[in-house]
Amino acid sequence: MQKFPTSPRAMAESLWRNRGLIRVLVVREVAGRYRGSVLGILWSFFNPVFMLAVYTFVFSVVFKARWGTGGESRAEFALILFAGLLVFNLFAECVIRAPSLIIANTNYVKKVVFPLEILPWVAFGAALFHFLVSLSVWLLFSFWVLGVPHATLVLFPLVLAPLALLVMGLSWFLAALGVFLRDVAQMVGVMITVLMFLTPIFYPISAIPERYHFFLYLNPLTFIVEQTRDLLIFGTGLAWGPVSLLLVFAFFVAWLGFAWFQKTRKGFADVL
Repeated sequence: MQKFPTSPRAMAESLWRNRGLIRVLVVREVAGRYRGSVLGILWSFFNPVFMLAVYTFVFSVVFKARWGTGGESRAEFALILFAGLLVFNLFAECVIRAPSLIIANTNYVKKVVFPLEILPWVAFGAALFHFLVSLSVWLLFSFWVLGVPHATLVLFPLVLAPLALLVMGLSWFLAALGVFLRDVAQMVGVMITVLMFLTPIFYPISAIPERYHFFLYLNPLTFIVEQTRDLLIFGTGLAWGPVSLLLVFAFFVAWLGFAWFQKTRKGFADVL
């Protein structure tokens, strides 16, 4: 029986060796999502614009929510809110799809030469495309409302790096588990909804009693969302120490997820 390597080096080598195939599959994934629609890929631009308008109306007009001291305008509130959603949506889109990745691509399971471990990378690449489109919308709106962005914007990829590793680790783990336990997809959907409200997206962390801050920071997305706003909106700089620790933690999550996927993949064909 074929053995699949589980080392961190094998994880990196798989990405590099199959980068061309991943790129082709990502393009096909993105194009296929909008195939047959009248506006086509333009929907990827209109969707974040529409959601930005909806969230702004609901939270700043209907609920009259404010951030911090409450002195910001509705447009500024929308920018703060949407910055958190950018990060969370990238995470959620990948994790929600993960349990069905192998099941939806059973034709690849039978092909011994196909590197199944790249399927989570393909899903992440497609989600990253939509993230970049949404980020472009956010930047245009921010330039119109606040003017030239802070120089700390260039550090934003350093916040996305641990997020990408966390997403990949969870995606590999859930993709493998979803083959053997079909209920995982339903469980993940519920957990993502709960996680959305346990992450300071719709409220500042200062609105939560300080005794609960420790529990909120057990959720890695809390720190990532806070750092995203610090870099994109407030310009307060990067917390280098915590980001470095999170990067190390995220790397181990990615490696463990990859190892689990590689150890269990030999049973995929028997189940499917």
